[in-house]
Amino acid sequence: MAAKITGIVMGSPAEKSGIKTGETVLEINGIPIVDYLDYMYASCQEEAEVKLENRTVRIFNEDYLPLGMEFSTLLIDAPKSCHNKCIFCFIDQLPRNMRQTCYFKDDDYRLSFLQGNYVSMTNMKDADVERILRYHLPRLNVSVHTTDPQLREYMLHNRRAGEVLSYLRRFVDGGINLNAQIVLCPGVNDGAALDKTIGDLGSLGDCMESVSIVPVGLSDHREGLADLKRFDRSSARDVIEQVTLWQEKFLKERGTRLVYLGDEFYIMAQMPLPEYEAYEDFPQIENGVGLCASLEYEYCQALKETKSRLPAKSKTVATGKIACKFIEHLIGMLEGNKIDVVPVENRFFGENITVTGLITGGDLVQQLQDRKLGEEVLISEAMLQHENPIFLDDMTVEEVERALGVPVRAVPNDGYALLEALLQ
Repeated sequence: MAAKITGIVMGSPAEKSGIKTGETVLEINGIPIVDYLDYMYASCQEEAEVKLENRTVRIFNEDYLPLGMEFSTLLIDAPKSCHNKCIFCFIDQLPRNMRQTCYFKDDDYRLSFLQGNYVSMTNMKDADVERILRYHLPRLNVSVHTTDPQLREYMLHNRRAGEVLSYLRRFVDGGINLNAQIVLCPGVNDGAALDKTIGDLGSLGDCMESVSIVPVGLSDHREGLADLKRFDRSSARDVIEQVTLWQEKFLKERGTRLVYLGDEFYIMAQMPLPEYEAYEDFPQIENGVGLCASLEYEYCQALKETKSRLPAKSKTVATGKIACKFIEHLIGMLEGNKIDVVPVENRFFGENITVTGLITGGDLVQQLQDRKLGEEVLISEAMLQHENPIFLDDMTVEEVERALGVPVRAVPNDGYALLEALLQ
Protein backbone atom coordinates (compact mmCIF):
# COMPACT_ATOMS: atom_id res chain seq x y z
CA MET A 1 0.00 0.00 0.00
CA ALA A 2 1.48 3.34 -1.07
CA ALA A 3 2.09 6.05 1.53
CA LYS A 4 -0.08 8.63 -0.18
CA ILE A 5 -0.40 11.90 1.72
CA THR A 6 -4.03 12.83 2.46
CA GLY A 7 -3.32 15.92 4.54
CA ILE A 8 -0.60 18.30 5.70
CA VAL A 9 -0.68 19.86 9.17
CA MET A 10 -0.62 23.64 9.02
CA GLY A 11 2.67 25.10 10.23
CA SER A 12 4.41 21.72 10.25
CA PRO A 13 7.90 21.07 8.85
CA ALA A 14 6.30 19.26 5.87
CA GLU A 15 4.16 22.28 4.97
CA LYS A 16 7.07 24.69 5.35
CA SER A 17 9.10 22.48 3.01
CA GLY A 18 6.43 22.60 0.31
CA ILE A 19 5.19 19.00 0.48
CA LYS A 20 1.61 18.77 -0.82
CA THR A 21 -1.47 16.67 -0.23
CA GLY A 22 -1.77 13.98 -2.90
CA GLU A 23 1.95 13.27 -3.16
CA THR A 24 3.28 9.81 -2.29
CA VAL A 25 6.18 9.21 0.08
CA LEU A 26 8.59 6.50 -1.10
CA GLU A 27 11.49 6.86 1.32
CA ILE A 28 12.67 9.04 4.20
CA ASN A 29 16.41 9.08 4.86
CA GLY A 30 16.78 6.01 2.67
CA ILE A 31 14.17 3.97 4.61
CA PRO A 32 11.27 2.67 2.44
CA ILE A 33 7.97 3.82 3.96
CA VAL A 34 5.79 0.72 4.13
CA ASP A 35 3.82 1.61 7.25
CA TYR A 36 3.54 4.17 10.02
CA LEU A 37 6.36 2.65 12.07
CA ASP A 38 8.76 3.29 9.18
CA TYR A 39 7.45 6.84 8.91
CA MET A 40 7.88 7.54 12.64
CA TYR A 41 11.33 5.97 12.87
CA ALA A 42 12.67 7.64 9.73
CA SER A 43 11.26 11.03 10.76
CA CYS A 44 13.12 11.21 14.08
CA GLN A 45 16.13 12.99 12.64
CA GLU A 46 17.32 16.59 12.65
CA GLU A 47 17.31 16.40 8.87
CA ALA A 48 14.91 14.34 6.76
CA GLU A 49 15.43 13.64 3.08
CA VAL A 50 11.96 12.81 1.77
CA LYS A 51 11.86 10.95 -1.54
CA LEU A 52 8.51 11.51 -3.25
CA GLU A 53 7.34 9.98 -6.53
CA ASN A 54 8.55 12.86 -8.67
CA ARG A 55 10.99 14.77 -6.51
CA THR A 56 13.09 14.79 -3.35
CA VAL A 57 12.55 17.30 -0.55
CA ARG A 58 14.97 18.02 2.29
CA ILE A 59 13.39 18.98 5.63
CA PHE A 60 15.42 20.65 8.35
CA ASN A 61 13.83 19.83 11.69
CA GLU A 62 16.12 21.02 14.46
CA ASP A 63 13.30 20.90 17.04
CA TYR A 64 12.43 17.27 16.20
CA LEU A 65 8.77 18.13 15.60
CA PRO A 66 6.34 15.69 13.93
CA LEU A 67 6.81 16.17 10.21
CA GLY A 68 3.08 16.77 9.76
CA MET A 69 2.10 14.35 7.00
CA GLU A 70 -1.25 12.61 7.30
CA PHE A 71 -2.32 9.39 5.58
CA SER A 72 -5.63 7.70 4.81
CA THR A 73 -5.28 5.11 7.58
CA LEU A 74 -3.46 5.01 10.89
CA LEU A 75 -1.11 2.25 9.73
CA ILE A 76 -0.71 3.37 6.10
CA ASP A 77 -0.44 -0.38 5.47
CA ALA A 78 -3.37 -2.82 5.86
CA PRO A 79 -3.79 -4.31 9.37
CA LYS A 80 -2.58 -7.86 10.00
CA SER A 81 -5.40 -10.32 10.66
CA CYS A 82 -5.55 -13.01 13.32
CA HIS A 83 -4.44 -16.56 12.40
CA ASN A 84 -5.96 -18.19 15.48
CA LYS A 85 -9.19 -19.97 16.30
CA CYS A 86 -9.19 -19.34 20.05
CA ILE A 87 -11.61 -21.44 22.06
CA PHE A 88 -12.74 -18.29 23.91
CA CYS A 89 -12.79 -15.79 21.02
CA PHE A 90 -15.73 -13.43 21.47
CA ILE A 91 -15.85 -12.49 17.79
CA ASP A 92 -16.68 -16.11 16.98
CA GLN A 93 -19.65 -15.74 19.36
CA LEU A 94 -21.21 -12.75 17.62
CA PRO A 95 -24.71 -13.00 16.17
CA ARG A 96 -25.09 -12.96 12.42
CA ASN A 97 -25.90 -9.88 10.36
CA MET A 98 -23.81 -7.39 12.31
CA ARG A 99 -21.76 -4.85 10.38
CA GLN A 100 -18.83 -6.53 8.65
CA THR A 101 -16.15 -4.64 10.56
CA CYS A 102 -17.29 -6.34 13.78
CA TYR A 103 -16.06 -9.69 12.46
CA PHE A 104 -12.52 -8.59 11.59
CA LYS A 105 -9.90 -9.95 14.00
CA ASP A 106 -6.75 -7.89 14.08
CA ASP A 107 -3.56 -9.33 15.53
CA ASP A 108 -1.13 -6.56 14.64
CA TYR A 109 1.86 -5.65 16.79
CA ARG A 110 1.86 -2.20 15.22
CA LEU A 111 -1.64 -1.55 16.59
CA SER A 112 -0.43 -2.87 19.94
CA PHE A 113 2.12 -0.05 19.98
CA LEU A 114 -0.12 2.62 18.44
CA GLN A 115 -3.48 1.84 20.06
CA GLY A 116 -2.83 -0.58 22.91
CA ASN A 117 -4.34 -3.64 21.19
CA TYR A 118 -3.32 -7.09 22.44
CA VAL A 119 -1.53 -9.50 20.12
CA SER A 120 -0.95 -13.25 20.26
CA MET A 121 2.34 -13.10 18.25
CA THR A 122 1.33 -16.17 16.18
CA ASN A 123 1.44 -14.27 12.88
CA MET A 124 4.81 -12.72 13.73
CA LYS A 125 8.06 -13.94 12.23
CA ASP A 126 11.68 -13.46 13.31
CA ALA A 127 11.87 -10.47 10.97
CA ASP A 128 9.02 -8.80 12.88
CA VAL A 129 10.79 -9.39 16.19
CA GLU A 130 14.01 -7.95 14.80
CA ARG A 131 12.11 -4.93 13.50
CA ILE A 132 10.50 -4.31 16.90
CA LEU A 133 13.91 -4.50 18.53
CA ARG A 134 15.53 -2.29 15.88
CA TYR A 135 12.85 0.39 16.23
CA HIS A 136 12.84 -0.21 20.00
CA LEU A 137 9.10 0.09 20.44
CA PRO A 138 8.59 1.16 24.05
CA ARG A 139 5.82 -1.30 24.85
CA LEU A 140 3.81 -4.26 23.54
CA ASN A 141 0.60 -5.78 24.87
CA VAL A 142 0.54 -9.57 24.52
CA SER A 143 -2.36 -12.02 24.81
CA VAL A 144 -0.56 -14.83 26.64
CA HIS A 145 -3.36 -16.86 28.31
CA THR A 146 -0.92 -19.61 29.28
CA THR A 147 2.82 -20.24 29.14
CA ASP A 148 2.37 -23.99 28.72
CA PRO A 149 3.25 -24.51 25.02
CA GLN A 150 0.91 -27.44 24.41
CA LEU A 151 -1.97 -25.84 26.27
CA ARG A 152 -1.47 -22.59 24.38
CA GLU A 153 -1.54 -24.47 21.05
CA TYR A 154 -4.86 -25.97 22.09
CA MET A 155 -6.39 -22.73 23.35
CA LEU A 156 -5.39 -20.75 20.26
CA HIS A 157 -5.75 -23.66 17.81
CA ASN A 158 -2.47 -22.62 16.24
CA ARG A 159 0.60 -24.84 15.98
CA ARG A 160 2.91 -21.83 16.41
CA ALA A 161 1.23 -20.66 19.61
CA GLY A 162 3.67 -22.51 21.86
CA GLU A 163 6.90 -21.83 20.04
CA VAL A 164 6.40 -18.05 19.77
CA LEU A 165 6.40 -17.75 23.56
CA SER A 166 10.18 -17.52 23.11
CA TYR A 167 9.59 -14.07 21.64
CA LEU A 168 8.74 -12.79 25.13
CA ARG A 169 12.29 -13.46 26.32
CA ARG A 170 13.76 -11.82 23.20
CA PHE A 171 11.67 -8.71 23.78
CA VAL A 172 12.65 -8.51 27.44
CA ASP A 173 16.33 -9.03 26.61
CA GLY A 174 15.99 -6.20 24.09
CA GLY A 175 14.48 -3.84 26.67
CA ILE A 176 10.92 -3.90 25.31
CA ASN A 177 8.33 -3.43 28.06
CA LEU A 178 5.39 -5.85 28.07
CA ASN A 179 1.86 -6.05 29.40
CA ALA A 180 0.29 -9.51 29.40
CA GLN A 181 -3.32 -10.57 29.32
CA ILE A 182 -4.86 -13.87 30.43
CA VAL A 183 -8.41 -14.80 29.47
CA LEU A 184 -9.20 -17.35 32.17
CA CYS A 185 -11.33 -20.36 31.28
CA PRO A 186 -12.50 -22.63 34.15
CA GLY A 187 -11.02 -26.11 33.88
CA VAL A 188 -8.65 -25.10 31.07
CA ASN A 189 -5.95 -22.60 32.06
CA ASP A 190 -6.83 -21.98 35.70
CA GLY A 191 -5.53 -23.73 38.83
CA ALA A 192 -2.01 -25.12 38.48
CA ALA A 193 -1.78 -23.88 34.88
CA LEU A 194 -2.47 -20.33 36.08
CA ASP A 195 0.21 -20.62 38.76
CA LYS A 196 2.73 -21.68 36.11
CA THR A 197 1.74 -18.80 33.82
CA ILE A 198 1.98 -16.15 36.54
CA GLY A 199 5.30 -17.55 37.76
CA ASP A 200 6.76 -17.67 34.25
CA LEU A 201 5.68 -14.12 33.43
CA GLY A 202 6.96 -12.84 36.77
CA SER A 203 10.36 -14.38 36.08
CA LEU A 204 10.80 -12.14 33.02
CA GLY A 205 11.84 -9.27 35.26
CA ASP A 206 11.02 -5.58 35.32
CA CYS A 207 10.20 -5.36 31.62
CA MET A 208 7.06 -7.38 32.39
CA GLU A 209 5.11 -4.40 33.66
CA SER A 210 1.72 -5.95 34.39
CA VAL A 211 -0.44 -9.04 33.96
CA SER A 212 -4.23 -8.84 33.80
CA ILE A 213 -6.59 -11.77 34.30
CA VAL A 214 -10.14 -11.47 32.97
CA PRO A 215 -12.92 -14.09 32.97
CA VAL A 216 -13.99 -15.71 29.73
CA GLY A 217 -17.14 -14.18 28.24
CA LEU A 218 -19.68 -16.60 26.79
CA SER A 219 -22.55 -15.42 24.60
CA ASP A 220 -25.59 -17.43 23.50
CA HIS A 221 -24.11 -17.80 20.01
CA ARG A 222 -21.59 -20.62 20.51
CA GLU A 223 -22.87 -23.21 18.06
CA GLY A 224 -20.03 -25.56 17.09
CA LEU A 225 -17.57 -23.96 19.53
CA ALA A 226 -15.68 -25.43 22.49
CA ASP A 227 -17.73 -26.42 25.52
CA LEU A 228 -16.60 -23.87 28.10
CA LYS A 229 -17.86 -23.19 31.61
CA ARG A 230 -18.64 -19.88 33.26
CA PHE A 231 -17.27 -18.67 36.54
CA ASP A 232 -19.64 -18.70 39.50
CA ARG A 233 -19.35 -17.25 42.99
CA SER A 234 -17.27 -20.15 44.32
CA SER A 235 -14.84 -20.45 41.42
CA ALA A 236 -14.41 -16.66 41.27
CA ARG A 237 -13.48 -16.66 44.97
CA ASP A 238 -10.93 -19.40 44.34
CA VAL A 239 -9.25 -17.30 41.65
CA ILE A 240 -9.18 -14.23 43.91
CA GLU A 241 -7.55 -16.20 46.74
CA GLN A 242 -5.00 -17.72 44.35
CA VAL A 243 -4.04 -14.40 42.75
CA THR A 244 -3.94 -12.56 46.07
CA LEU A 245 -1.11 -14.84 47.20
CA TRP A 246 0.86 -13.98 44.07
CA GLN A 247 0.21 -10.26 44.58
CA GLU A 248 1.55 -10.45 48.12
CA LYS A 249 4.63 -12.34 46.91
CA PHE A 250 5.41 -9.85 44.11
CA LEU A 251 4.71 -6.85 46.32
CA LYS A 252 7.22 -8.12 48.88
CA GLU A 253 9.88 -9.08 46.33
CA ARG A 254 9.46 -6.42 43.64
CA GLY A 255 7.46 -3.58 45.17
CA THR A 256 4.56 -4.12 42.77
CA ARG A 257 1.60 -6.49 42.72
CA LEU A 258 2.28 -7.11 38.99
CA VAL A 259 -0.85 -9.23 38.45
CA TYR A 260 -4.38 -7.81 38.61
CA LEU A 261 -7.88 -9.26 38.29
CA GLY A 262 -10.72 -7.85 36.24
CA ASP A 263 -13.48 -6.21 38.29
CA GLU A 264 -15.93 -8.93 37.24
CA PHE A 265 -14.23 -11.51 39.45
CA TYR A 266 -14.92 -9.52 42.63
CA ILE A 267 -18.50 -8.74 41.63
CA MET A 268 -19.22 -12.39 40.75
CA ALA A 269 -17.60 -13.52 44.00
CA GLN A 270 -19.65 -10.95 45.95
CA MET A 271 -16.44 -9.71 47.55
CA PRO A 272 -15.31 -6.10 48.13
CA LEU A 273 -13.35 -4.54 45.32
CA PRO A 274 -9.69 -3.75 46.09
CA GLU A 275 -8.86 -0.25 47.28
CA TYR A 276 -7.84 2.40 44.75
CA GLU A 277 -4.17 2.15 45.78
CA ALA A 278 -4.12 -1.60 45.11
CA TYR A 279 -4.19 -0.95 41.35
CA GLU A 280 -1.02 1.20 41.60
CA ASP A 281 -0.89 3.12 38.29
CA PHE A 282 -3.87 1.26 36.72
CA PRO A 283 -1.77 -0.31 33.93
CA GLN A 284 -4.65 -2.27 32.39
CA ILE A 285 -7.75 -0.24 33.13
CA GLU A 286 -8.84 -0.58 29.49
CA ASN A 287 -9.22 -4.31 30.18
CA GLY A 288 -11.76 -3.63 32.92
CA VAL A 289 -9.10 -3.91 35.62
CA GLY A 290 -9.73 -1.27 38.26
CA LEU A 291 -12.49 0.55 36.39
CA CYS A 292 -14.78 0.55 39.43
CA ALA A 293 -12.09 1.65 41.87
CA SER A 294 -11.01 4.47 39.57
CA LEU A 295 -14.58 5.60 38.96
CA GLU A 296 -15.46 5.60 42.67
CA TYR A 297 -12.30 7.46 43.65
CA GLU A 298 -12.89 10.20 41.09
CA TYR A 299 -16.58 10.37 41.96
CA CYS A 300 -15.84 10.84 45.67
CA GLN A 301 -13.24 13.49 44.88
CA ALA A 302 -15.78 15.31 42.74
CA LEU A 303 -18.36 15.10 45.54
CA LYS A 304 -15.93 16.82 47.91
CA GLU A 305 -15.60 19.69 45.45
CA THR A 306 -19.27 20.23 44.65
CA LYS A 307 -21.61 22.51 46.61
CA SER A 308 -24.78 20.50 46.08
CA ARG A 309 -25.59 16.81 46.18
CA LEU A 310 -29.17 17.25 44.99
CA PRO A 311 -29.87 16.34 41.33
CA ALA A 312 -31.80 19.14 39.65
CA LYS A 313 -33.79 16.76 37.44
CA SER A 314 -35.02 13.17 37.52
CA LYS A 315 -32.98 10.88 35.29
CA THR A 316 -32.43 7.22 34.44
CA VAL A 317 -29.05 5.51 34.38
CA ALA A 318 -29.03 2.42 32.14
CA THR A 319 -26.19 0.03 32.89
CA GLY A 320 -25.13 -3.60 32.60
CA LYS A 321 -26.42 -6.05 35.19
CA ILE A 322 -23.00 -6.68 36.71
CA ALA A 323 -22.39 -2.98 37.43
CA CYS A 324 -25.88 -2.13 38.66
CA LYS A 325 -25.29 -2.41 42.42
CA PHE A 326 -22.04 -0.50 42.12
CA ILE A 327 -23.74 2.39 40.28
CA GLU A 328 -26.55 2.36 42.85
CA HIS A 329 -23.90 2.62 45.56
CA LEU A 330 -22.44 5.75 43.94
CA ILE A 331 -25.82 7.37 43.38
CA GLY A 332 -26.77 6.58 46.97
CA MET A 333 -24.24 9.21 48.02
CA LEU A 334 -26.50 11.90 46.53
CA GLU A 335 -29.47 13.55 48.22
CA GLY A 336 -33.07 13.04 47.18
CA ASN A 337 -34.45 10.19 45.07
CA LYS A 338 -34.47 11.49 41.50
CA ILE A 339 -32.12 9.01 39.85
CA ASP A 340 -33.37 5.59 38.74
CA VAL A 341 -30.81 2.88 37.93
CA VAL A 342 -31.97 0.23 35.46
CA PRO A 343 -29.99 -2.98 34.87
CA VAL A 344 -30.33 -3.83 31.19
CA GLU A 345 -30.41 -7.52 30.30
CA ASN A 346 -28.34 -8.36 27.26
CA ARG A 347 -30.79 -10.10 24.92
CA PHE A 348 -28.65 -9.42 21.86
CA PHE A 349 -25.66 -11.52 23.01
CA GLY A 350 -27.40 -13.50 25.76
CA GLU A 351 -28.22 -13.02 29.42
CA ASN A 352 -24.80 -14.33 30.51
CA ILE A 353 -23.15 -11.24 29.01
CA THR A 354 -23.58 -8.70 31.79
CA VAL A 355 -20.96 -6.03 31.08
CA THR A 356 -22.13 -2.52 30.26
CA GLY A 357 -20.04 -2.03 27.11
CA LEU A 358 -21.89 -4.74 25.16
CA ILE A 359 -25.42 -3.36 25.63
CA THR A 360 -27.10 -2.55 22.32
CA GLY A 361 -29.50 0.18 21.29
CA GLY A 362 -32.23 -2.38 20.68
CA ASP A 363 -31.99 -3.73 24.22
CA LEU A 364 -32.16 -0.20 25.61
CA VAL A 365 -35.31 0.57 23.64
CA GLN A 366 -37.04 -2.72 24.45
CA GLN A 367 -36.40 -2.48 28.18
CA LEU A 368 -36.79 1.26 28.76
CA GLN A 369 -39.60 2.34 26.46
CA ASP A 370 -42.43 1.56 28.91
CA ARG A 371 -40.72 3.15 31.93
CA LYS A 372 -40.83 6.64 33.33
CA LEU A 373 -37.38 7.87 32.41
CA GLY A 374 -37.35 11.43 33.71
CA GLU A 375 -35.63 14.21 31.81
CA GLU A 376 -32.74 12.19 30.43
CA VAL A 377 -31.19 8.72 30.07
CA LEU A 378 -27.50 8.35 30.93
CA ILE A 379 -25.45 5.55 29.38
CA SER A 380 -21.76 4.67 29.35
CA GLU A 381 -19.92 5.80 26.25
CA ALA A 382 -18.38 2.29 26.24
CA MET A 383 -21.63 1.15 24.56
CA LEU A 384 -20.82 3.21 21.48
CA GLN A 385 -18.40 2.87 18.60
CA HIS A 386 -15.25 4.88 19.16
CA GLU A 387 -15.87 8.51 18.16
CA ASN A 388 -19.20 7.50 16.57
CA PRO A 389 -22.65 7.49 18.22
CA ILE A 390 -23.53 3.97 17.03
CA PHE A 391 -24.31 0.91 19.14
CA LEU A 392 -23.14 -2.61 18.28
CA ASP A 393 -26.47 -3.39 16.61
CA ASP A 394 -26.02 -0.34 14.34
CA MET A 395 -28.71 1.70 16.07
CA THR A 396 -27.72 5.32 16.53
CA VAL A 397 -28.13 7.37 19.68
CA GLU A 398 -30.57 9.55 17.76
CA GLU A 399 -32.74 6.53 16.93
CA VAL A 400 -32.79 5.44 20.57
CA GLU A 401 -33.73 8.97 21.62
CA ARG A 402 -36.64 9.02 19.17
CA ALA A 403 -37.87 5.64 20.39
CA LEU A 404 -37.65 6.61 24.08
CA GLY A 405 -38.79 10.20 23.71
CA VAL A 406 -36.02 11.61 25.90
CA PRO A 407 -32.42 12.71 25.34
CA VAL A 408 -29.72 10.04 25.74
CA ARG A 409 -26.34 11.16 27.02
CA ALA A 410 -23.16 9.04 26.76
CA VAL A 411 -20.94 9.56 29.81
CA PRO A 412 -17.19 8.73 29.90
CA ASN A 413 -15.92 6.28 32.52
CA ASP A 414 -14.83 9.16 34.70
CA GLY A 415 -16.16 9.97 38.16
CA TYR A 416 -16.15 13.72 37.58
CA ALA A 417 -18.08 13.34 34.33
CA LEU A 418 -20.59 10.99 35.96
CA LEU A 419 -21.31 13.33 38.84
CA GLU A 420 -21.63 16.30 36.50
CA ALA A 421 -24.13 14.37 34.35
CA LEU A 422 -26.16 13.37 37.39
CA LEU A 423 -26.32 16.86 38.88
CA GLN A 424 -26.81 18.93 35.74
